Amino acid sequence: MSFRILLIDDDEQLAGMVQEYLARSGIEITHCATAGAGVVAVAQDHYDAVILDIMLPDFDGFEACNRIRQHSQVPVLMLSARGDAEDRIVGLELGADDYLPKPFNPRELLARLRAIMRRRNQVQEGQRLPLRFGRLTIDREARSVRIDGEERVLTGYQFDLLCSLAENAGCVLTRDQLMDHLRGQQLDTFDRSIDVHVSRIRAAIEDDPKHPRRILTVRGAGYLFTRKQDE
Repeated sequence: MSFRILLIDDDEQLAGMVQEYLARSGIEITHCATAGAGVVAVAQDHYDAVILDIMLPDFDGFEACNRIRQHSQVPVLMLSARGDAEDRIVGLELGADDYLPKPFNPRELLARLRAIMRRRNQVQEGQRLPLRFGRLTIDREARSVRIDGEERVLTGYQFDLLCSLAENAGCVLTRDQLMDHLRGQQLDTFDRSIDVHVSRIRAAIEDDPKHPRRILTVRGAGYLFTRKQDE
């Protein structure tokens, strides 16, 4: 499989070495020598991953990673000649997927790139697959909910709330956690709004809303979406 990688590093010699080595594996490298040019390149084109140096002439890789994350979830592998643990922690907190200290073995760079792209592809594939719990199917791509193939009608808020519960099946979620998952939605500021939405979801997907089997109330804690629902 061929990949397109963006390398943001002002070291021309290193860039040439990386480009030559990765080309042997069918990987196409685009090189930018400044952070600003790299951020613009990510915004304007598609790349499978970004290799981002921390020490750059205009602004550092931390700021570049932060700007990239404002509009893109492209995998980012950060490089640093300093090798400080603090650099690694800051980079990962800003959204980098991996960190490699300089100097490095090109073979390790290739292995790490393949690993982060593989992980990202697995996550994306998992997001595309419908969630199935017995007779209940939640299709996140189509934003539809079905019981035995029959579609059940939910509002957009209710669908997003159901997804938050289903994606954390088997775990109790508090009202605060659910509202955090739904931040940006036009929900009331009071916890009780979650209760109202859950009640309406139950009316749509439970066989007996008064005795629910899919979404359980855990008194004093929150809600639990059950893994096994139709036994």
